[in-house]
Amino acid sequence: MRVYDQVVSGPQAQETALDRLGLSLGREADARIARAVPVEAPIAIEIGGIGYAVMMATPSDLVDYAIGFALSEGLARTPDDILDIHTHAVEGGWIIRMMLPPEGTKKAMARARVRVTESSCGLCGIDNIEQVLRPLPPVTARIFVERSAISRALAALPEHQPLSQSTGAVHAAAFCTPTGEIVLTREDVGRHNALDKLIGALAQKSITPATGFFLLTARCSYELVEKTVRANCPMLVTISAPTTLAVERATRAGLTLVTLARADAALVVSGLENIAG
Repeated sequence: MRVYDQVVSGPQAQETALDRLGLSLGREADARIARAVPVEAPIAIEIGGIGYAVMMATPSDLVDYAIGFALSEGLARTPDDILDIHTHAVEGGWIIRMMLPPEGTKKAMARARVRVTESSCGLCGIDNIEQVLRPLPPVTARIFVERSAISRALAALPEHQPLSQSTGAVHAAAFCTPTGEIVLTREDVGRHNALDKLIGALAQKSITPATGFFLLTARCSYELVEKTVRANCPMLVTISAPTTLAVERATRAGLTLVTLARADAALVVSGLENIAG
């Protein structure tokens, strides 16, 4: 895979300063406040020269994002299926251009859409309910996790969220070992984008998601379940509540799903037998 990454890296691609009046709603006096805010920008994804989707995302780790997006969308099975990736800034946003083998390009052409959405939601190019509810492949990987490992990962997560610490306005997706050690983290304004970035980063480092679990600072929507299952990661932990479809899809696919994860408690939706201690 050839990579041509022309996106400017560093803080300027992730955050900008906001200097505004801090309006008091109590007895304190108004004050000027300067704080960082995350960049949210349109990211156009082109495959084989055809516009596939336009996502609203944080323009960092775009190569990771491109790889994870292609894997999550089923356009590529491994990073080796991606022939090359071009990323560069344009007026008003960024463009990711990917070249895939004929099979992947044909699939992308059949599902091609140019649309703006809040984040990578797993619905690109899908135009009927049957496709949305198509069966997921079963999760074949299995790990057993002590409840203390979940607590350990939650406690360590803030140290791996530099953009969140400076802005308080982005999500993080982390990959953790069964003992709760955080291996890798990616951040984005969109929870789905953060997970795609993480999946892509793991693939680039040849780390298989089957060997640990995902931890996300988000509500558990069904799209996160879909991406986790397709990555064959055996366990998903989120800090907020699940939706009905997320519960149903996780249970059917055999995914261990832990939600409302806090320092002192969590709600195990499915796969309780895989959590010990």
